[in-house]
Amino acid sequence: MAFDGVVMSALTRELKEKLVGGRVMKIAQPEKDELIFTVKNYDQYKLLLSADAGLPLVYLTEESKEAPLVSPAFCMLLRKHLQSAKLIDITQPGLERIINFDFEHLDDMGDLKKKRLIIEIMGKHSNIILCDDSNTIIDSIKRIPSSVSSVREVLPGREYFVTETVKKTDPVSMDAEAFIEGMRAVNGTLPESVYKGFTGISPLLANELVHRAGLDPDLRAADIDADLLMHLYKTFRRMLEDASSGSISPNIVYKNGNPYEFSVVRLSLLETGSDTETRTFDSVSALIREYYVSKSNTARIHQRSYDMAKIISNAIARAAKKYELQQKQLEDTAKRDKFRVYGELLTAFGYMAEPGAKSIKVNNYYTGEDIDIPLDPELSAIDNAKRYFDKYSKQKRTAEATEKFIVETKEELQHLESIKMALDIAEHEEDLEVIREELAQFGYMKRPTGRGGKTPGKGAKKSGRRVSEPIRYRTEDGFCIYVGRNNYQTDELTFKLANGADWWFHAKDCPGSHVVLKTEGREVPDRVFEQAAAVAAYYSRNRDSDKVEVDYLERKNVKKPNGAKPGFVVYYTNYSMVAQPGTKGLIQEEK
Repeated sequence: MAFDGVVMSALTRELKEKLVGGRVMKIAQPEKDELIFTVKNYDQYKLLLSADAGLPLVYLTEESKEAPLVSPAFCMLLRKHLQSAKLIDITQPGLERIINFDFEHLDDMGDLKKKRLIIEIMGKHSNIILCDDSNTIIDSIKRIPSSVSSVREVLPGREYFVTETVKKTDPVSMDAEAFIEGMRAVNGTLPESVYKGFTGISPLLANELVHRAGLDPDLRAADIDADLLMHLYKTFRRMLEDASSGSISPNIVYKNGNPYEFSVVRLSLLETGSDTETRTFDSVSALIREYYVSKSNTARIHQRSYDMAKIISNAIARAAKKYELQQKQLEDTAKRDKFRVYGELLTAFGYMAEPGAKSIKVNNYYTGEDIDIPLDPELSAIDNAKRYFDKYSKQKRTAEATEKFIVETKEELQHLESIKMALDIAEHEEDLEVIREELAQFGYMKRPTGRGGKTPGKGAKKSGRRVSEPIRYRTEDGFCIYVGRNNYQTDELTFKLANGADWWFHAKDCPGSHVVLKTEGREVPDRVFEQAAAVAAYYSRNRDSDKVEVDYLERKNVKKPNGAKPGFVVYYTNYSMVAQPGTKGLIQEEK
């Protein structure tokens, strides 16, 4: 997952081809660290620049975002200097993760002036900086004083320069001698020497380079001869020339149906696995949108669900502790039948006990063996028998109550685990809304205001609020596979959307989503059963395992007990198969 210098090089070329010569029509700052420029150049384009510490990005987008009612100060400054300005050049210094946007405009006096907008994609140090034609900082989206960074201040009036915290060779301008010297200067394996020795090269790209050259990645640069390093250099040059000339192949490698890695060069290193597939894109911007926008949405959803995740984790910990104590309490009553036997034997043979005796040996007519029964010397044999019967009765009542509590606590744990699973796969705000209501209904958190006391599936749709839809996949054979996103939805999916002849899937003995394979009256091929089982395995707590056992049966054999919590079902006759979690070969459809 590397927004490295090679990706930046290809992106710079793409932006240059489409934007240079255009004029800035609109500037917006919809988020704290994000700008959107509308540039008119034959066609109209929207350029998104984000210096967000968690997800810095640059790409062309078609999305419109609502701007705040009061524009931030940096946005107003950019409008003053760059509104209607002409974009005259877009460059990248070497293979740095930096793009320079050069503009020219007329100032208040009608004189032609030049400005440079710089975006630095450097993780938490990312920034967007406006400079004048003398390389002096006018302002930045993030001001960095000396108290924050002793290496470089980013403040109005300071000179702009690129910090060089680690000495690396620029691969764009290097020759073969500089490459070999740079490789041997790093005391590491071949991939390590590439990404640690040269600017803008990610570990992913370094490993791909060594793979293309056919060299052992465990070899150390200091231990191989110059001919092999020269071969690696030539492979490196071809890769860089392809990226800079536009001969690229923007692609995402999917693993088990999920985005795994991306690049603008073919990742032959990752194409060998049976669980991987590659999708190519027409542009770098399209690649970035596909890969990062979903990741950005997931990060935002996880951030907004933090409070619920904490509540669920605490509730699970409390329930698990309670379950452990109840199990121990039940174990303590396991020998209660011994006290009943003592009482019965003392009732039968107590007349043999000597007054004041501390024990009596009698024959246990249940086993035929003699046993010693402890006695309280202050009590008669009959009173000792009564005492043992009382102990037995008390422990029997405790055991019966504890067994009931254990069942309730186990159901509570299963319910909480299912809510946690729903939170893990939540993709939209609507998903979080349903989970909040479920937590509120069962007393784990306060009910959100404005819900009217209604629970999802009963009054939510009537209230006009959108309820999230199940995840839907389609197979190559045209069968639909549905996945419940949460407990309320799984009840709807299993008992309303599915009919008796459809097939129902669930990961065995672990929290997971209900999965329904709609048959539409057709005979289902074995491969479709395997795909549905793989989906059920993927949407379970064991999704990271290589193999997951999955139960499946006709939906008509799945039952919901009266009064059971949302998502809880029972079944007694089923088939099972072992599946590899994933959604490979399936097309996810939007409702």
